[in-house]
Amino acid sequence: MDDVSASPTTVVLFGATGDLSRRKLIPGLLHLFQTGLLREVQVIGTSLDEHTDESFVEFAREAIDDFGGSDGASEAWPEFSERLHWAPGAEGAAGLRAAVEKAEAGWEGDVTRLHYLSVPPKAAQAVVHTLEESGLVEGSRIVMEKPFGTDLESAKQLNNRLHEVFTEEQIYRIDHFLGKEAAQNILAFRFANGLFEPIWHRSHIDHVQIDVPEEIGLAQRAEFYEATGAYRDMVVTHLFQVLAITAMEPPTSLTPQGIQEEKSKVFRSIEPIDPADAVLGQYDGYRDLDGVAPESETETFIALKCYIDNWRWAGIPFYLRTGKRMAESARIISIAFKEPPRSMFPRGSGIGDHGPDHLTFDLSDTPRMSLSFYGKRPGPGMKLDKLSMQFAMQDTGWVGSVLEAYERLIYDAARGDKTLFTSARGIERLWEISTPLLENPPVIRPYRQGSWGPNQIHQLIAPYTWRLPFERGWRSPNDERSRAQREAADGEA
Repeated sequence: MDDVSASPTTVVLFGATGDLSRRKLIPGLLHLFQTGLLREVQVIGTSLDEHTDESFVEFAREAIDDFGGSDGASEAWPEFSERLHWAPGAEGAAGLRAAVEKAEAGWEGDVTRLHYLSVPPKAAQAVVHTLEESGLVEGSRIVMEKPFGTDLESAKQLNNRLHEVFTEEQIYRIDHFLGKEAAQNILAFRFANGLFEPIWHRSHIDHVQIDVPEEIGLAQRAEFYEATGAYRDMVVTHLFQVLAITAMEPPTSLTPQGIQEEKSKVFRSIEPIDPADAVLGQYDGYRDLDGVAPESETETFIALKCYIDNWRWAGIPFYLRTGKRMAESARIISIAFKEPPRSMFPRGSGIGDHGPDHLTFDLSDTPRMSLSFYGKRPGPGMKLDKLSMQFAMQDTGWVGSVLEAYERLIYDAARGDKTLFTSARGIERLWEISTPLLENPPVIRPYRQGSWGPNQIHQLIAPYTWRLPFERGWRSPNDERSRAQREAADGEA
């Protein structure tokens, strides 16, 4: 983690009283202030709700109490609270300008202005107009939340409207999946290790799975989901971004320009999505939710197969799956390696019984990696078992240095680092390859809440199988056997 503090920064938080702001943005800004990464920061909140400076500070205090944890936040709060301000939405551009000028009154020299749009997509263009009218565009940066359009035409219209006011260099389209430590660790894992980079290739990899099932339902978001669905909400904005990090070529350098260019090459190489290679589903009971049409054909689940038509990945399938009300919540990337071309092991040895070797990245809030492989069972004869080597961030002394995804992305935007953000060209290309699926979607299949999706997902991935659910659980650092093994190793050392 870079420990260089950003320059003085004013964060204008549109939609400051919304759920994302309460859960992630306000606690995240306090943590960045507390760690010194955004030590010189002023936060101006604004929304359609009626607040004063004092009531907004109280709102923020409650958000910190509910979602901010206890790692020193109480000590940093008094000073941070003095940096919170309110701009009444009813006062429009003039009120916003006055609040920003008041907050920055004690500063001299260059100030970074970061406009964070935590607002519904329909409100984004109105906010952009307000910023233009208030004269707060020049030299500033704007952070956009998904979705970035709903199809190719709407994405182009949105980008054209943004470019009338902001340059592309000023626009930061956020994807919190890429802000996760584990997602970034894929770059280090691939390009810093001579053991893995040579085999990250179609000659050695059989297929790739990117799997993001979610237990949560849509009781609070049904109206939003009716206008989007799982593909627009999750695949275009999240899973394709993770795919690009997984599949990209080595950049010439770890600069924002280098990484974005390699991601763009992946997007350009993804073949258009064939509707026959997708399974859409809707969980039982979704149509009973408020805001959902009685005959709704909105998908709450999607699994698909796609291909990257380039030298490294030609012919290798990438399987993507996500959905609501599924058996468990997880965020994994699983690389399945090809099995040996010929086995000399006797019948009944166990070879192949548990599928191919896998390298698995867990993108959860406690990042983990696992490498599974076959090994001999102790004792007479040749019996093989599936074994694994596992690494968890919480096993190290680094875990306290990990920034939450939104914190990392806010910090990067304040510094002008676009490595983990998405370009207009990349977004439009993803909608372009999505057009065949959006124009001719397959039939919606029902699935049971608490399941892994419609049964047709097994036909989609055949002859392979889905990595989730795992054949074994992750080992916990508190596990008795793991602890005993570590203590024995320490004693030998």
